[in-house]
Amino acid sequence: MKNKIYLLSASLMVATFSFFSCVSSGEKETGKDEIEKKVESLLGKMTLQEKIGQMNQLSPYGSEEEMYALVKEGKVGSFLNIVDAEVANKIQKTAVEQSRLGIPVLMARDVIHGYKTIFPICLGQAASFNPDLVRESARVAAIEASADGIRWTFAPMIDVSRDPRWGRIAESCGEDPYLTAVLGKAMIEGFQGDSLNDPTSIAACAKHFVGYGAAESGRDYNSTFLPERLLRNVYLPPFEAAAKAGAATFMTSFNDNDGVPSTGNKFILKNVLREEWKYDGMVVTDWASATEMITHGFCKDAADAAKKSLDAGVDMDMVSGAFSGNLENLVKENKISEKQIDEAVRNILRLKFRLGLFENPYVSTPQSVKYSPEHLAKAKQAVEQSVILLKNTNQTLPLNADEVHTVAVVGPLADAPHDQMGTWVFDGEKAHTQTPLAALRAVYGDKVRIIYEPALAYSRDKQTTGLAKAVNAAKQADVVLAFVGEESILSGEAHSLADLNLQGLQSELIEKLSQTGKPLVTVVMAGRPLTIAKEVEESDAVLYAFHPGTMGGPALADILFGKVNPSGKTPVTFPKMVGQLPMYYAHNNTGRPALEKEMLLDEIPMEAGQTSVGCRSFFLDAGSTPLFPFGYGLSYTTFSYGNLKIVSSKLTVSDTLKVSVELKNTGRYEGTEVVQLYVQDKVGSVTRPVKELKRFQRVNLQPGESKQVMFDLPVSELAFWNIDMKKVVEPGDFKLWVASDSQGGLTTEFNVAE
Repeated sequence: MKNKIYLLSASLMVATFSFFSCVSSGEKETGKDEIEKKVESLLGKMTLQEKIGQMNQLSPYGSEEEMYALVKEGKVGSFLNIVDAEVANKIQKTAVEQSRLGIPVLMARDVIHGYKTIFPICLGQAASFNPDLVRESARVAAIEASADGIRWTFAPMIDVSRDPRWGRIAESCGEDPYLTAVLGKAMIEGFQGDSLNDPTSIAACAKHFVGYGAAESGRDYNSTFLPERLLRNVYLPPFEAAAKAGAATFMTSFNDNDGVPSTGNKFILKNVLREEWKYDGMVVTDWASATEMITHGFCKDAADAAKKSLDAGVDMDMVSGAFSGNLENLVKENKISEKQIDEAVRNILRLKFRLGLFENPYVSTPQSVKYSPEHLAKAKQAVEQSVILLKNTNQTLPLNADEVHTVAVVGPLADAPHDQMGTWVFDGEKAHTQTPLAALRAVYGDKVRIIYEPALAYSRDKQTTGLAKAVNAAKQADVVLAFVGEESILSGEAHSLADLNLQGLQSELIEKLSQTGKPLVTVVMAGRPLTIAKEVEESDAVLYAFHPGTMGGPALADILFGKVNPSGKTPVTFPKMVGQLPMYYAHNNTGRPALEKEMLLDEIPMEAGQTSVGCRSFFLDAGSTPLFPFGYGLSYTTFSYGNLKIVSSKLTVSDTLKVSVELKNTGRYEGTEVVQLYVQDKVGSVTRPVKELKRFQRVNLQPGESKQVMFDLPVSELAFWNIDMKKVVEPGDFKLWVASDSQGGLTTEFNVAE
């Protein structure tokens, strides 16, 4: 069998590049006008076949001879999944020196939450509410990926995600459009750096355009039905922010919305993206989503799929072969024009020029950047700020190494180096993962006796043989640390779940540990919110770490023993049970909203005859509230809010709302609070959400310290798409909250005049 291209090990000279050097003043990004001239000049020299070749993205297949022949003939514009610097350089050498026009190939890869150094999953990073940290995480990923020739990533995923049954919620920033927009922008800035033509920068890709996160019943690839107003008010804002932030590329989504697959949707790709937002970047399909429109029943064959994709505004076809196999004939048949192809190729060439590939197509980032101490430190910091303290009865945490002599470490996630990394870690290596067990032994093993009993081999394990050993270990300990959750395979693309309870015998394990009477700290590592009401009740303290990545162990060890005070907040609502889904804080009100106290199923009198429980909007068996609301998270210290002020309660559309609140650390530990500002438009031409996040700040305070926290909110940001499908700020009364989470807080009101 011939060697596959991804097994090549050609000996090419790789230019050295210092990780610590900055781009010199003479290496500024080429001016826009100059790039446009170069694009037009090159486009004018291209044959139709060469143009179509640029629109073709391939994943490695076949023999090396076949693949290099395609490159030499100019029949491939981009490769994905090339992860070897020598191979990347050989491909570029072939393209630049042997193809007729010398157009370099764009190397792409799914670099989602780290490349080698794995950071918390994106949902975990969102829990930090820290755009600076998210930006730095993406920068690290870009630097490491560029060492293998990767200059394009398919991230960030900025689908607003309100149903944790959907496995790809792990890849998202959660349920809120504003938080998603802010963090998505930060990821783009991190991936792309100060200049796209920096050799360590990689092109970002805003995905999935659009509505994919609203797949019916949380089932991946499923249909959505999002009317235009809902699209514009909730699902499009993060993408508009991405376009304004200069995201180099956009990716279409798999779903059809109201019967139209995104890859063939002119409204979103042309009317909105190109015409309204003036976007001049490149649009790529998702994996084979062009030909999947045949299965959708939207296209009759690959030629039809190619035509409808191009007509809609797609520039590059990812792996389906629809463009490479059909565009030439479609031009000959006058079903599409070469002018359409020219416009797509302009967008592709423009990106390659912006990336500096024509000047420097070869890898220059050294391999030594992978797992550098600086990168590992950043990854640890990301975990520290992403972990959420959900419960802490009687100040069970932090542990004191001088008082705790024996610790029982149990559970299938205590020492699971692969699963700890989470989904989308094609290039992460479990040998570099530092697990909680390893970290606890390394950092605290000389002070504390650690008894380890996994109880279960993996999260879905139903073997009972290890439970008794874990219980016995708990009985010997001063405190029990139970690490439970999900294997990495249970979340991510195509990994939807109808049941969000802990898998296998994990729930039984927590119950048995609780019955020992020893203080029980439950640490959950998962790709989504799980329905853990029972386990929270049985635990004395609960930390939610999502999947924390390479440095999860050391960060969790320091949090458990108080070197780090957790500050994460829930980026998505945690339901009590799956039947409440989808559940999110920014819902519209009903005409009969739930009251603070509803009569639940087990509270209804059992005597014969009908008993009214009130005609309100709630579930008889779950009530109206979640297990944990959006924006929720505790600290080892406590905070008080007071003296909420607004400079003026009478405003116009051109004004800026100025808000201040006094935050005080009233506890014994230094801590960071995420102060959140919510607004409600009380009356609108269409029903408005009960509240919407508009601003947030991370504020660090010493014990006893106070700080006046200031927010500036332009009134223009209160605009929404109204009953006439126009984006306006409607005059009227507004309610405002400054709070620790999306429920409660200090409140005041203001008015926007005509």
